[in-house]
Amino acid sequence: MSNLDTFRTETRAWLEDNCPASMRTPMPEEESPWGGRNAQWPNPDSKVWLDRMAGRGWTAPMWPEEYGGGGLTSQENLVLQDELRRIHARPALMSFGVWMLGPALLEFASEEQKHEHLPKIIRGEIRWCQGYSEPGAGSDLAGLQTRAEDKGDYYLVNGQKVWTSYADHADWIFCLVRTDTSKKHDGISFLLIDMDNPGVEARPIRLISGASPFCETFITDVKVPKGNLVGELNKGWTIAKQLLQHERTMISAMGTVGGAGSSGGLEETAKTYFGEQDGHIAIASMREEVARQKMDARAFGLSLRRSAEEAKAGSGPGAASSMFKYYGTELNKRRYELLMKLLGSQGLGWEGEGFTGGELNTTRQWLRSRANSIEGGTSEVQLNVIAKRVLGLPD
Repeated sequence: MSNLDTFRTETRAWLEDNCPASMRTPMPEEESPWGGRNAQWPNPDSKVWLDRMAGRGWTAPMWPEEYGGGGLTSQENLVLQDELRRIHARPALMSFGVWMLGPALLEFASEEQKHEHLPKIIRGEIRWCQGYSEPGAGSDLAGLQTRAEDKGDYYLVNGQKVWTSYADHADWIFCLVRTDTSKKHDGISFLLIDMDNPGVEARPIRLISGASPFCETFITDVKVPKGNLVGELNKGWTIAKQLLQHERTMISAMGTVGGAGSSGGLEETAKTYFGEQDGHIAIASMREEVARQKMDARAFGLSLRRSAEEAKAGSGPGAASSMFKYYGTELNKRRYELLMKLLGSQGLGWEGEGFTGGELNTTRQWLRSRANSIEGGTSEVQLNVIAKRVLGLPD
């Protein structure tokens, strides 16, 4: 038996012993395990599952063990993900810290900053949000105006961020600030700010889906220790670009399975609303549409996996992350369009009797999927990046 076979056997046994039964069911949005100082656990098994997975470092399976990560190789991680899918396990932790900030800290932060922040991210103790976009700096992010003035042993920060997802629940914010007004890209720095600081205020923005995941965040006369600067002063744009690649890859992955809180699979939904014949979807045209979506999602997932392997080898993802972000966004939107088609008139509900919880959730997630074209860089920005940096087209 190879080492990888042994790892699979041991992993399967551990998951069978440690993944609670309720963590192997579809996850309602209210049970999403975001962690943080003020985390709520409507299902106590979510906290049990998080603690057990974090104890092995498997909330960040490929991060170094010295910071609390799992230290797995890419092949071992593929086995772990296979085994998690096999038992239909819910994610143990949903975290911008894991998906975006952590990889940037591993590349750019000091050892002191890594030891301070990475273990807390892995254990889900601190919930992070992203302070990038501003009212006048979204698509042109380098036009941001939030300023950090050098006051000796601290920076005094003033400005406003917008579309800061879940800022009203976050403990800390990773933030782009202007530290030199005479330059554009070269005048930006990357700061970590505790949201408990006096002067930080987050106001939710209500969306068409009825949810309020996005916020306006106001930063007024906030004192930030200089030790919270990541990387060099005025070199934050390099960190920002790397982090955006991780964010776009994360959003792209929604195209393979749908976002958090999505309802059941396409095939099961089609059988429920169009009937089943000999184990297949009863209507041939629906069968074809579902099969095409599943094939595209499978092919896209394999491309993402290949890109992750190349990134680990130091050759990606680079501008390819824009290709994945654009296509993943379109694939996720197409998936929800198909789900709404399968639901028919049962997709018209908003609340009240006559609709199941899954139907109501699908309708809201369909509306939420519209935002995929904006968050993490608009589709127009991604197409420009692809045109210039991938295809080499002129300005």
